[in-house]
Amino acid sequence: MTAPTITAAPTAVHHTLTLRALTEGLGSALGHEHRARLARDLAAVAEQGPDALDSRFPAAGRVYGRGRLPGWAGWSVEDGVRTRFLGQLKLSGTELAQEVTERYRNGDAAERRGVLCALPFLPLGPHAVHLTDDALRTNDSRLVAAALGPYARVHLDQYRWRQAVLKCLFTGIPLAKVAGLHERRDAELARMAFDFANERRAAGRTVPADLWLVATHDS
Repeated sequence: MTAPTITAAPTAVHHTLTLRALTEGLGSALGHEHRARLARDLAAVAEQGPDALDSRFPAAGRVYGRGRLPGWAGWSVEDGVRTRFLGQLKLSGTELAQEVTERYRNGDAAERRGVLCALPFLPLGPHAVHLTDDALRTNDSRLVAAALGPYARVHLDQYRWRQAVLKCLFTGIPLAKVAGLHERRDAELARMAFDFANERRAAGRTVPADLWLVATHDS
């Protein structure tokens, strides 16, 4: 008798402590009234599901603000709020991927960035890699940077990851924004970086100052 195949449930990249840190960051950024409103909105999303996001998700910036989120480099308050909203959904795997895909496809640049920021907090497994691929095809540096966060570090294959890092060099996105750069850089990426630098020099153009981060590789 053949034993049944047990498929592990999709998991999030980040763990509970990271979510707690995000919650604390939002708490420090929001005033009392906004903290109370956020608690009500989160409860509504948990109870009502995706329908509760139809008005709340697009309005996150207008309602809660677009300022910097303390303790979260490169994040805005609206990024944090949208991440918390999506984290309240009682979905996982392909069902959750379908929902976040709809939010991404139908959203503006800020909403798309919110989805990308949220990916490592959600139990998606590899089912949302198509969203990082889409963002990496854009010319929006904020979307590209958000797409190269912890979710891509875990789920993007090496070929596509190298191409994304090279795009950062081409477009001037600091390599410090690439999650897992030190762990995932390899000899092939170093070769690509050297070729890129040589092409820039031959054209009389400046070589990015942070190219050295990938131009060396520990064997």
